[in-house]
Amino acid sequence: MNLDDKVCYCFHVTQRKLVNWVRLNDPRVPSQLSACAGAGTGCGWCIPFLKQIFNRGVAARANAACRPAVADNAFEDMTPEEYAALRADYVKAGHGVPPPGAEPVPGKE
Repeated sequence: MNLDDKVCYCFHVTQRKLVNWVRLNDPRVPSQLSACAGAGTGCGWCIPFLKQIFNRGVAARANAACRPAVADNAFEDMTPEEYAALRADYVKAGHGVPPPGAEPVPGKE
């Protein structure tokens, strides 16, 4: 996935926004990423991915003294369509309910 692809479909939060938020706000635990436009507080699908972004941010901070932070590529092997399809399966399986106004789940009216 690219940095400008959505990670949180419920609140339309991109990977770039989350990566930058982690870099600028130095969260201590992954759940603090919810302060970034509510990411992870809708259906819950993106929480494992938010944890990956948090972990990469922690690693980048540890290496910051040696070199500048690099772009997060946590989703480089996944297309936006694959990510959206996995999120749809997650919601359809009853694991989370997107809030009103969230991006609709494909095939679910």
